[in-house]
Amino acid sequence: MTESSQHAPKPQVEVSGGDDNKSARRGAIFIGVVLIGYIIYLVVTGQMEQFWAAMSSVQMSWLFAACFCMFLYLVFGIVAYAIAVWLDPDSPVGIRDLISVEASGIFFGNLTPMMMGSTPAQIYRLTKAGQNVGEAGATQFTRFIVYQFGLVAWGAILLLARMPFFAERYGDMTLLCVFSFGGHCCILLGIFAVALMPKTVTRVAHCIINWLERVGVSATKIEGWRTFVDGEIYSFSEKFKLSAGHFSSMLLTVVITMLQLAFFYLVPYFLMLSFGHHEVDFFSVMAASAFVQLLSSAVPLPGGTGGAEGGFALFLGHFFGTASTAGYLLWRLITFIAPTILAAPLLGLKSAHNESIHARWDRVMRKFGRTPQAPSAPVKAHPASQVTVDPNQRAHKAAVASKPARKTYVRQTGDGIRVSPAALNKKNRP
Repeated sequence: MTESSQHAPKPQVEVSGGDDNKSARRGAIFIGVVLIGYIIYLVVTGQMEQFWAAMSSVQMSWLFAACFCMFLYLVFGIVAYAIAVWLDPDSPVGIRDLISVEASGIFFGNLTPMMMGSTPAQIYRLTKAGQNVGEAGATQFTRFIVYQFGLVAWGAILLLARMPFFAERYGDMTLLCVFSFGGHCCILLGIFAVALMPKTVTRVAHCIINWLERVGVSATKIEGWRTFVDGEIYSFSEKFKLSAGHFSSMLLTVVITMLQLAFFYLVPYFLMLSFGHHEVDFFSVMAASAFVQLLSSAVPLPGGTGGAEGGFALFLGHFFGTASTAGYLLWRLITFIAPTILAAPLLGLKSAHNESIHARWDRVMRKFGRTPQAPSAPVKAHPASQVTVDPNQRAHKAAVASKPARKTYVRQTGDGIRVSPAALNKKNRP
């Protein structure tokens, strides 16, 4: 008997994933106020003339290259999802659906603190595209793990390569990036612990919950936490191991994610070239951009407000020189404001057919004369070993199949997107 069968989840309790629509609206208002405040600051401090002078000297070809890097960042994000969907030959999720999934993550992630609205929004879009709750959760959480791994991998590479340069220039301020990098490492290690040691993690979680119960936390919260721990840790572990079993596809997803982040880190480099700063080292700029990303992701405000401004001024400002103000606004426009605005009309995008990406890929391969990879199919019984089915049993199975489908625990409501983590365990469904 497996560990998951020994620890079957308790009856499902619907858990709210947060009021994401309201959080997004509040985030948009907050960021708008911050931008207005920044413009007022430029006027009051007399930097507006300097800003327009820098903007008038921008070379459009390099500015277009910066925008194209951000476009490739979005495209690679969609491709990473497509690989996960391609593994299922019968998946109904199409390319337009995946564009909607990526847009949902950008829109709700950018407008909620620490991108907390991204995951439930993307799970919801995957279920609207035809996946059940378990498949959508597995797809989304696998993508989250790979993205976190890419952040940590790039952070380690760039810290090792350029830490002496930044430590000499900024001194102890560089420790902020080290602490932020350590935080992302802890998140990744925690995810791997849940995936690979579910029994140990469950025991530790129960010890913490029991201690909280003794110090007086309400019984309702305690029961909800126990239900979540008993059901979701083993469910997440099973889905992670299933995804990791496709090693080549997982490795390809990691490579694509690394390229995706590389294009994001190169946006400031092309912006510097657009202002005529051709003497900068692109690898140092990538490192500085990664440091800014690490700082802004640790700030619990929509869009990393505060961390983005401080990180840019600290690590990227000196590369831009007198054009630092214009460079910051263009960088924020290309990497944050424009993607958020452009993602809004793509949230409801839906594929017009149910043909799987795997089937479409096979059709393209046939056109080039290549034999497509055959999807794995269940083994059929030999005719001689087949057993005659009693008509009463057949009627009983037909009656069971005609029953209404079980209620989905991911839905769009009037006040936001709601997700039930307990519903992600497919194994316990009839």
